[in-house]
Amino acid sequence: MFDDRRGVWARPTGAVGNVSFMSCIRFNTPAQRQAMRDHRPSMLTSEDASRLHPAPLVTESKIRRLRLLAADANPKIRESAASSFNTPEDLFVALSKDPDEGVRACVARNETAPFVVLRSLANDPSERVRGFVAVNFFAPADVMRRLADDRSETVRGLVSWKGALSDA
Repeated sequence: MFDDRRGVWARPTGAVGNVSFMSCIRFNTPAQRQAMRDHRPSMLTSEDASRLHPAPLVTESKIRRLRLLAADANPKIRESAASSFNTPEDLFVALSKDPDEGVRACVARNETAPFVVLRSLANDPSERVRGFVAVNFFAPADVMRRLADDRSETVRGLVSWKGALSDA
């Protein structure tokens, strides 16, 4: 039965008395749906969102934390330092020589990694690391030329794919 007072369908149970159950399904009228569409918030552009929510300033304490993360025994923690846009150049250099492939891959795909670091990672023994260098949009042209002749078909394919994007 429909409970007009609450605007829900309810059904009584005979064993425990009259207990009402509400449906989890909500039925809106066409007018209600139109009102929701008319009053929905407008979508922000990425520039608007950046203006409204600026990134915090890079402080000395943030750099100290990145240095601590980069020195951690856990490679996943070092990956977080390698992925930061605020990592200083000397840490990028150190992390690019990390024994863990995942850490080096995070450096390779970081758009703020210095060119000298990306050049060294283009010679990395790991196909995965070289592949991330290949798709990094800030990799220098000489690195891309070198990777176009890489021994790995996958890396060469990534260079070709990235080149096709820039031609489009």
